[in-house]
Amino acid sequence: MAEASDLMFLRAAVELAEQGLYSTTPNPRVGCLIVRDGVVVGRGAHLRAGEPHAEVHALADAGDASGATVYVSLEPCAHTGRTPPCVDALIAANVRRVVAAMGDPDPRVSGEGFARLRAAGIRAELKPLPEAEALNEGFSKRVREGRPFVRLKVAQSLDGRTAMASGESRWITGEAARADVQYWRARSCAVLTGSGTVLADDPQLTVRDRQFAVGGVIRQPLRVVADTGRRVPADAALFAADGPVLLVHGAAVPPQPAAPREGVESLACGDASVDLPALLDHLGGRGCNELLVEAGPRLIGAFVAGGLWDELVLYVAPKLLGSDARPMAALPLATMAEAVHGTIVDSTTVGGDLRLRLRPAPPA
Repeated sequence: MAEASDLMFLRAAVELAEQGLYSTTPNPRVGCLIVRDGVVVGRGAHLRAGEPHAEVHALADAGDASGATVYVSLEPCAHTGRTPPCVDALIAANVRRVVAAMGDPDPRVSGEGFARLRAAGIRAELKPLPEAEALNEGFSKRVREGRPFVRLKVAQSLDGRTAMASGESRWITGEAARADVQYWRARSCAVLTGSGTVLADDPQLTVRDRQFAVGGVIRQPLRVVADTGRRVPADAALFAADGPVLLVHGAAVPPQPAAPREGVESLACGDASVDLPALLDHLGGRGCNELLVEAGPRLIGAFVAGGLWDELVLYVAPKLLGSDARPMAALPLATMAEAVHGTIVDSTTVGGDLRLRLRPAPPA
């Protein structure tokens, strides 16, 4: 009975953590419940970097947490960053027990949060939940590998085409599927596209749906353009929209004209073309947990061919564009043995279209 109760409260803490889904970057998403005698007396979620963590919010909500059990979706932090260590606040509050749904992969914290709690006489337990790990996949990957979780997004026809031969692509999928993309942008730290997509579609690549506002504010992801030949014009729509923009090019490309506005950066990454692994390292270094790639066949193909993807969100419209239309990815494969294998982890209808989520297939 106690085990079932622990899991129930832990899952509720993970649900609380989802309040920071669109706003906590570069920090992890964390939720916390404080329970005494089976009754929730405090709740809290971390919403933004630099603001109090979930445990601090929950302690303030509880008022008195002495002797209580704390359920938190991530091991409490044990280092001083923009805010003091959460373990200190828990110790000072004289809580009896702390149960976490995942350990913190940050080497400054990993295991140390639990150790400091135990040294203070507080029972500290780890009861792993897959949903807690899934919520912070991007944070975990960045901390462990120095790169963001890479999510590719593609909209295609039933015959695997993403645009007509002329480049015309509006609209393959329906309005509901296009609105659904706002969710993936809102949770991402950065959105990457190529200069070809900018020239063909002139997208803003912004989050516009108010349902993703936190405290009345929509956090705009960093918009990144792989602009190998410096082809993006100064009047592109992405410059007119609020939020930071990063133009990435090869070092051998001629100098860039003056930035169209403040907040537009230029980055040399690679020689004649953009070095994608180096770009991922750069984004990881600036705190990017999740990267959404919305691009044409060439850039999508480069990520797939390089094994640089973690998830593919594929919208499939029930229509045929024909054999002359453009493919979803430029992958010049010659034999079945070269095929790229994926595993479908989720499928659902969105309006009149099908949305598939795929992960790379595990090694044989």
